[in-house]
Amino acid sequence: MFDAAIKALQQMFTPPFRSVLIKSMLLALVMIVLIGVGLYKGLDWVVNYGGVWAEGAIGPSAHTPLSWAIWIASIATALGIAVGGIFLMPAVTAFVGSFFVDEIAELVEREYYSADPVGKPLPLVRSVIEGSKTALVAILIYLVALPFILFAGLGFLILFIAAAYLLSREYFELAAMRFRPVEEAKAFRKANQSSVFSAGLLIAVFVSIPIVNLATPLFGMAMMVHLHKKLSGRKPSMVEARA
Repeated sequence: MFDAAIKALQQMFTPPFRSVLIKSMLLALVMIVLIGVGLYKGLDWVVNYGGVWAEGAIGPSAHTPLSWAIWIASIATALGIAVGGIFLMPAVTAFVGSFFVDEIAELVEREYYSADPVGKPLPLVRSVIEGSKTALVAILIYLVALPFILFAGLGFLILFIAAAYLLSREYFELAAMRFRPVEEAKAFRKANQSSVFSAGLLIAVFVSIPIVNLATPLFGMAMMVHLHKKLSGRKPSMVEARA
C-alpha cells in the first residue's frame, strides 16, 4: 500500500502528469465556484424572502431587527458555504476524476508495467456514472454528518471514513474495469476490501489537505492502478525495477 502511494506521488511530478493535473485542478475549481455561487444565491434568496415574509407578518416595527438578522444570516451563509466546500471536496474530486481516470491509468501502466498490455479505456459515460454515484453518496453522507460536526468531532470522523471508503472503491473499481468486466471488477474489489480500504485511508488524508486535495484524482487513481496490479499478481517491469 505504501509502496503504491510512493510511486503515485513520485509520478505526479513528471511532465505528463502535470498536464493532467492542470486540467483536473481547473475543472475542480470551476465546479467549486459554480456550486458555491449557486448555493449562495439560493440561500440568500431564501433568507431575504423569509425576511420580507416575517416583516409582513410581524409589522413595520420589526424592520430593523430583521435587517440585522438577515445581515447576520447572509454572513453565516457565506462562511458555511466556504467551510462546506472543504468538506465537499471528496464529492467534487470523485466527479472530476471520472473525466481523467483513463489518461492517468494509462500513464502509470506504460511507465511501470510496460511488459503488460495496456488496459482498455472505459467508456466516458461509464466513468462519469461511477463518479457521479460516488459524488452523490458523498454529498448525502456530508448532510448526515453535518449535525454531528459540533459534537466532539464525530462528524469529522464520519466524513473521513466515508471519504476513505467511497474514493477507494471508485478509483480501485475504475482501475480494475480497464482489465475486467464491470461485475468482476466490483467482485474483485469486495474480495480485497480490507486492502482497498486501507489504501483509501491515505486518499482520505490527501483529500483533507486544502489546495493539495485538488490533485486527489491523480493520486488516488495512480495508487489504485498499482494496488490492482499488485493484488492481481503483477509486478513492475524490469525497466521500473532498475529505476
